[in-house]
Amino acid sequence: MNKAREASLIESLVPILSLVIMLGFSVYFFESDSSYGPNQIALILGAAIASLVAIRNGHLWQSILESIVASISTAMGALLIFLCVGALIGTWLISGTVPTLIFYGLELLNPKIFYPAACLICAIAALATGSSWTVAGTLGVALIAVSIGLNLSPAIAAGAIISGAYFGDKMSPLSDTTNLAPAVTGTDLFTHIRHMVWTTTPSFIIALTIFMLLGFGVNSAIEDSTISLFTETLDKTFNITLMALLPLFVVFAMAIKKVPALPTILCGAILGGFMAFFLQPEAVRIFSNSSELHPTLALVKGIWLASATGYNSATGVPEIDSLLSRGGMQSMLNTMWLVISAMSFGAVLEHAGMLKRIISSSLKAAKSTGSLIMTVVLSCVSINIVCADQYISIVLAGKMFKAEFKKRNLDAKNLSRVIEDSGTLTSPLVPWNTCGAYMAATLGVPTFTYLPYVFFNLVNPIISMLYGFTGFTIEECEKEKIEIT
Repeated sequence: MNKAREASLIESLVPILSLVIMLGFSVYFFESDSSYGPNQIALILGAAIASLVAIRNGHLWQSILESIVASISTAMGALLIFLCVGALIGTWLISGTVPTLIFYGLELLNPKIFYPAACLICAIAALATGSSWTVAGTLGVALIAVSIGLNLSPAIAAGAIISGAYFGDKMSPLSDTTNLAPAVTGTDLFTHIRHMVWTTTPSFIIALTIFMLLGFGVNSAIEDSTISLFTETLDKTFNITLMALLPLFVVFAMAIKKVPALPTILCGAILGGFMAFFLQPEAVRIFSNSSELHPTLALVKGIWLASATGYNSATGVPEIDSLLSRGGMQSMLNTMWLVISAMSFGAVLEHAGMLKRIISSSLKAAKSTGSLIMTVVLSCVSINIVCADQYISIVLAGKMFKAEFKKRNLDAKNLSRVIEDSGTLTSPLVPWNTCGAYMAATLGVPTFTYLPYVFFNLVNPIISMLYGFTGFTIEECEKEKIEIT
């Protein structure tokens, strides 16, 4: 039987460097449209190059294909959530849930405090629910719309939303990543959370401070007449009532009760449809454009259409129409294509041992504790880029570095903290990562556009590395544990 040989470092780097070059040309040729097809082509070609290298080293095509299918299958849950979020946005627009949030947001939020306020609101919501995706898909959609209505930057607003959402997600005992990191590394949940406070708190304070400074620099000379036009148009088009916010509260309640994300989001989408039926009959009938149908059937058709292809606003005010014309499962198909392509590329590299080869080579240079932690951070970032999924980043890094941390007498909670500081937080910064693709599609802001403003996610890995080099809060194994082992 022909045994596959281990890939050399140069062989392992060939597919990655090829992908980097292709993605560079993709961005050069297509700019902001690169994620709408060109990046997917680059990722598939990268997977093809990686497959050729793997076959050359003795791997069978059938085993490579099986690894790709297995990798994509791990992302199926996320892909189904994408579809449900698309439906949720569509039904929450037509039900008046999002318009109501925008209405009250325009009335209550001052432009100068909007960025830090958005960050704090999302942080509290994510801390309570344990889900950054849920917060972004609900509050995030409305806050982006409010930022545009207040003549603020959607990119900075997206940065504030993601910063807050990931802070809450990271520190919540309800979060799946917060539970996964200590489970993989061999520590307990609350020890992990307490240890994260040292890196997470200063990172969040820095992020909030920057958002405050950006807010102070905002030209808030938005005309009262403009805000009045927005609120009056929303009030005229929709039945603005607190009842329209019921789907939001139900989703948050289900998330707090630890109901899985998929049924939670789907339930929110269905409830949004029911609310549209009873609260917004006129808006739904106009949208369905089916005067020949019985009024009840026209309502059903309109809600169905909003779930499938999204809601198209026709208020006559271009700014409002652009805000409210989005959603639907159809809007998520490109994002799903991107994720599938990225997962395929990552699967081949992992199956052929190329990723492990690169990481093991980098480990040889990690002589000090600081360089070891920096290696973990860079490895998690690399896995997020290559494998396109935060869960893979956490699991792989945890498995690969667990023995090395034990060998160096470093407590497992140091490793669990570092992989959360880097693996979880850098995932929304990669356009083809499941998290990056989701945030871009949900918030309507391209990943590279909001990336410079996601201050919490950018600062936290740096602080984690600084702690590694200074030794601050880096704890050794307890003597009792050493004696037992």
